[in-house]
Amino acid sequence: MTQKIKEQQSIPVSKVQRAAKFISTGARVGGNYMKHYAKKAVNPSMTRDDLDRSNASDIYDSLSELKGSALKVAQMMAMDKNLLPRAYQDKFTMAQYSAPPLSYPLVVKTFQQHFGKGPETIFDTFTSSAVNAASIGQVHRATKGGKVYAVKIQYPGVASSVRSDLKLVKPFALRLLNMNEKELDHYMEEVEEKLLEETDYELEVRRSKEISQACGHITDLQFPNYYEELSGPRVITMDWMEGLHLREWLTTDPNQEAKNRVGQALWDFYHYQVHELKQVHADPHPGNFIIQKDNQLAVIDFGCVKVIPENFYTGYFSLIKKDLLINEEELNQIFYGLEFISDKDSPEEKVYFKNIFKEMISLLGKPFHADRFDFSSDSYFQQIFALGDKISNDKMFRKSKQARGSRHGLYINRTYFGLYNLLNQLQATVNTTKPDWLK
Repeated sequence: MTQKIKEQQSIPVSKVQRAAKFISTGARVGGNYMKHYAKKAVNPSMTRDDLDRSNASDIYDSLSELKGSALKVAQMMAMDKNLLPRAYQDKFTMAQYSAPPLSYPLVVKTFQQHFGKGPETIFDTFTSSAVNAASIGQVHRATKGGKVYAVKIQYPGVASSVRSDLKLVKPFALRLLNMNEKELDHYMEEVEEKLLEETDYELEVRRSKEISQACGHITDLQFPNYYEELSGPRVITMDWMEGLHLREWLTTDPNQEAKNRVGQALWDFYHYQVHELKQVHADPHPGNFIIQKDNQLAVIDFGCVKVIPENFYTGYFSLIKKDLLINEEELNQIFYGLEFISDKDSPEEKVYFKNIFKEMISLLGKPFHADRFDFSSDSYFQQIFALGDKISNDKMFRKSKQARGSRHGLYINRTYFGLYNLLNQLQATVNTTKPDWLK
């Protein structure tokens, strides 16, 4: 039986309250380091595993109490298996759908602020406890007129605290991500923009309807309907989608045909968004998908959508082509356009960074180089992890006086690595469709 997660009775909303929580967490992490080094003095062979577990637990407990953008950053980092030590991955993954929920009185307060009445007045039934809780909001099950709804409620203070939270989380991110400060600042602007969009529930409803209608023809995909009359700036009401999250579904021991079918639906969904719509669901973690009867894949969250600029799209995917038949001058233009190199670089730096980014994008594009790709291949993911290690520990990157790569690449890379991770968990083999110009 699943253990019920304890509900929060309050949430720190002011800048002072939230900053105080970060400071106290920093003090606990510092204490963990002191204990670790004291033990290591007695036992020099001791590993960092206990330290990582203690720090991961303290940081996650703090972020889950704060919720919002700080917890969302932890969730994003957990999507990359190579980015954090295992202890952090295990803890931060909980932010995808099992963060501590807020208590019912706080939910009622949100409804009264936006609708002038409580949920029990608007709906025939409404669960007092959340059925899922993540970084930005939590979901309750409700009924009205014989229909079953999923009602997503945003946590209080999330929207107003995005900028200040990112400043507070920065020291933790610098240490965990092994980035230089200029590089982190460059990407934090993009993260801030996306997080502010994620707190705009009216924008999410518009995008949800737009993308789900555009992708409605794709085989084995299902989308909920959205109800604007029952939604608002901090509340979204949609159809309740029956089924299981990926991790739960895999415990039912589906056969290979079923896993390939779900995997193909995932690939086709992302293919159409990226190459036809030029905007994409950029948060492909397991908590945003439900597998229904007959192996139908339901997409239930469009909070994070990345609009892909045409010039970025053309340059980025030009590098993914299997046979890169581009002359040096055109190649340089692409690298400048994608901000991999600049006029500030020495000739040596230009050669080095061009080679490393060609290797990175070629590796990302490997599934595009075949008509069918087996994502259960551990050797492929080991290559990705090895390159990630090489880049994160590389002196040239650490010494670089500028950020490397367009800010647009942050969410596109995240989208593809997230998609590949899901397909790897499924152990799926899929037909890797691609536009004609990429063949």
